[in-house]
Amino acid sequence: MRFDTPPLEGRLRERYKRFLADVELPDGTLITAHCPNTGSLLGCKEPGSRAWLRDSGDPKRKLRFTWQAIEIEGNWVNVDTNLPNRVVFESILAGRVPSLTGYANARREVKYGTNSRIDVLLEDPDRAPCYIEVKSTTLTDDRTALFPDAVTARGLKHLGELTQVVEDGARAVQFFFISRADVDVFRPADAIDPAYATALRRAADAGVEIEAWSSKVEALGVELDRKLELDLDGPRTFVKPTRRKKA
Repeated sequence: MRFDTPPLEGRLRERYKRFLADVELPDGTLITAHCPNTGSLLGCKEPGSRAWLRDSGDPKRKLRFTWQAIEIEGNWVNVDTNLPNRVVFESILAGRVPSLTGYANARREVKYGTNSRIDVLLEDPDRAPCYIEVKSTTLTDDRTALFPDAVTARGLKHLGELTQVVEDGARAVQFFFISRADVDVFRPADAIDPAYATALRRAADAGVEIEAWSSKVEALGVELDRKLELDLDGPRTFVKPTRRKKA
């Protein structure tokens, strides 16, 4: 996914009230931007960190700017949860995800389950359909990516629906989009949401496929980077991220 213009850069002052973030520009101007992330952003909201803002170009919008990324220890991390679905969809269409190629048609936001919409539906006259649910995360423990960063009843519901898809004879994929590149492994965050972690393992045992990919976050684009190793049964403790002191 490419952007037409580079972002506006500043320093994060504070993320608050869930959907608001104050960012100070180099000239001292303080901008209150929309925070498009409902998670806790644990480890990704340190005051003083470099931050990128996207300009909607709409002066009539209540919050003209959107907080899109933050720099953590030299690595840019995407915090805009509106982008991962688009990046994954574009990557599938481009044939960049080997396990998800060979389908004649791809659609987004298709109704299924109980009042739900699947993020991506792949269809082909010669094979069963493939339902893909995309979840994004910014949380890490060293070089291990974790999901979720807060309790997610919605995510739990989606795992149940994906399991039902498999039971009905179709293919289901839980795709984890890691919004940063400084990771090698993915595992569920048991210490944050043990119910979700347990459900993810049960879904995998039932035939739901698990994919986890890191991403490159750059000023002019966000794209999939590489497929990560899965560690569904790894350590179930979590150390809260702390900002490393500069030498």
